Amino acid sequence: MTKILVADDETDLETLIRQKFRQKIREQQYEFVFAVNGNDALEKMQQHPDISIVLSDINMPEMDGLTLLTKLNDVAPLSKTVMVSAYGDMENIRVAMNRGAFDFVTKPVNFEDLELTVEKTIRYVNQMKETLQAIKENNILKMYVDANVLQFMGTREYENSLTDNETIAASVAFIDICGFTAISEKESADTVVHLLNHYFDVMVKEIIAQNGIVDKFMGDCIMAVFKGDYHLDRAIDTCIAIRDKIDALPVEHSFHPKVSIGIHSGEMISGNIGSAALRRLDYTVIGDTVNTAQRLQGKAGKSQIVITEESYEKVKQSFQCNKIGSAVLKNKEAEVVLYEVMN
Repeated sequence: MTKILVADDETDLETLIRQKFRQKIREQQYEFVFAVNGNDALEKMQQHPDISIVLSDINMPEMDGLTLLTKLNDVAPLSKTVMVSAYGDMENIRVAMNRGAFDFVTKPVNFEDLELTVEKTIRYVNQMKETLQAIKENNILKMYVDANVLQFMGTREYENSLTDNETIAASVAFIDICGFTAISEKESADTVVHLLNHYFDVMVKEIIAQNGIVDKFMGDCIMAVFKGDYHLDRAIDTCIAIRDKIDALPVEHSFHPKVSIGIHSGEMISGNIGSAALRRLDYTVIGDTVNTAQRLQGKAGKSQIVITEESYEKVKQSFQCNKIGSAVLKNKEAEVVLYEVMN
C-alpha cells in the first residue's frame, strides 16, 4: 500500500480525491492522509513516517507549499512531492521544481492526469527503495559510496547505517609497482596508463578472490583491506598470488614489472573521511596499523612481502617466512623486527 499526503486548504479537495480514488482506496492500494497547510503537513509526516508521496498546494495559510518543500527534504528525504497549483502560477511552479519537486499538476485538477502522475511518482519511489535495499544487502559497496550519493539516494536511517564510524580489526596491504615512475617519464601517456591499468587488473582479481576490498589506488600503488575471519591469512595469500602473477608477466616497453608489498594487521578506524566543504569523502580506514603497513611496503624490495614479527607469530604455522632483521620505521621509537613471506 502506498501512503499519500495531500496538503491543501481547500477542504472540498479531500472529498473529490476520496471519490475519484475510491477503488484504489477500497483495494488498499492507496491510503490518503490530509493536511490543511504546511505546518499541519509536517505534523502528519511525523505521525506517518511511511508516507511516500506528497501532493501539495502552493498557496496555503501559515506555511505555503514552497516553504513546506524545503522542510520535507530534511523530514522525509525519500518521499517525493508533486505540486498542485493554478495554471497561471508558473513562476512559483518553476521555483518549486528548482527546490526539488518531482512533478506538478494544475488546477482545476484533471484527475486522469493526477492519477498518471501519482503512478509515475510511485514507480520512481519504489525504484529508489529497491536500489537502497540492494546496496544495504551488499556491504562491500560501503567502501565505494560517498556522502553525496547517500544524500541523493537515502533515508536518514540508511545514511547513518553506511556512514557509521567504528573501530575494526583487519589487515591492510600496500602493493606498489617497483620502478614504475621511471617508465612514466619515458613512454607516452597512453602507454603508461595502459600498462598501469593492466597491472592493476591482475592485482584486483586476486584481491577480490580473497574477499578483500580495494580501498584506493594511490599512483602506482594499491591499498587493500581484508576484514572478517582469517583476514591476515587471506591478505598474505592474496599478496603471494599477486607477486607470482606479476613476476610471470612479460617484459613490455623494456619494463619487467615487480611489486613490493607491506602487510600489517590490527585495529584501525573505519569511517567516511575527507572534506565536507569540498564534498569529497571516502569510506576508508586510518590509524597506526595502516601507517605501519605503508612503512613496511617502503622497506620491501622487488618481489618482497614484508611483515612484522607480531604478524609472523600469528601465521608462522601456515606460511614460510625468513627473518630480515631489525629496522626503524617512521614515527616508531623502537626498532621493529621484519620478516619476508616466502610462500
